[in-house]
Amino acid sequence: MKLEVKNLRKSFGENEILHGISFSVENGKALGLLGRNGAGKTTTIRIIMDVFKANSGEVLLDGKPFVPKENQIGYLPEERGMYPKKKVVEQMVYFAGLRGMGAAAAKRSALKWLERLEISEYADRKLETLSKGNQQKVQLAQTLVCDPEIVILDEPFSGLDPVNSQILKDVVTELIADNKIVIFSSHQMSYVEEFCEDIAIINHGDIVLDGNIKAIKKEFGKDRLVIAAENYSLAELRAVLERDFADLVYIDGEKKEFLVLALKDGADKKKLMARLTESDIDILRFGSYEPTLNDIFVAKAGDN
Repeated sequence: MKLEVKNLRKSFGENEILHGISFSVENGKALGLLGRNGAGKTTTIRIIMDVFKANSGEVLLDGKPFVPKENQIGYLPEERGMYPKKKVVEQMVYFAGLRGMGAAAAKRSALKWLERLEISEYADRKLETLSKGNQQKVQLAQTLVCDPEIVILDEPFSGLDPVNSQILKDVVTELIADNKIVIFSSHQMSYVEEFCEDIAIINHGDIVLDGNIKAIKKEFGKDRLVIAAENYSLAELRAVLERDFADLVYIDGEKKEFLVLALKDGADKKKLMARLTESDIDILRFGSYEPTLNDIFVAKAGDN
């Protein structure tokens, strides 16, 4: 299966929120849908779910118009939506019934997922009596109870401790291995890198970057170097190198441990290394720049 989002535009009144969003994801893969708060991620997801109608554009499944009511979709929204005063298994069966599942099959599936997520002991407890992390796992179980072919997870790791995060990581890995279509939205870039082959970054209603993560990292790090010195401050090192060899990309984070530099036209690593060797600069770190997904996200959506 292949889910395609093509040129979605959405306005609320005179304010256009989405300006032509396009991306695609195939079964057996996860797409990281990334963006800052207010960028347009949730609006895009709600259009896919047919909660909102787009002003223009289309959503296709295998080349045909996507009709959510005709497909099993598991959607875990960032703002959770279960009933706090109802028993866990009862409302899971209720929600499964709304999606067309028979009561007996729904209960079997609910109990299976509660066991898989190690919370079966809470099946007959009211949701509000559970810890935040266990409530989150119940929400995930409810998302998966109908064995959806398309799974959309919006900030799924919110509120989870490391042990429960590992359980969820295993489940997401299983969903991908089971050939589900997975759309994964999170501000925790380490999880996105772990699960997703491809990303689409939305900024102010536009796709500013999309494609294969490995290819994006390779291109983003091209002709860029990481440099630090033992006996020069970063400011001093920058002053030496910017004259002839490189332009500053940025200084690493709050710790200010190293420079990331982009080589100028006509400069190369050998010339730069020769200049460093001839000087009294005591090199602490020198090598190719390998960007993290967080670096890329900040560069493309940080509005610097």
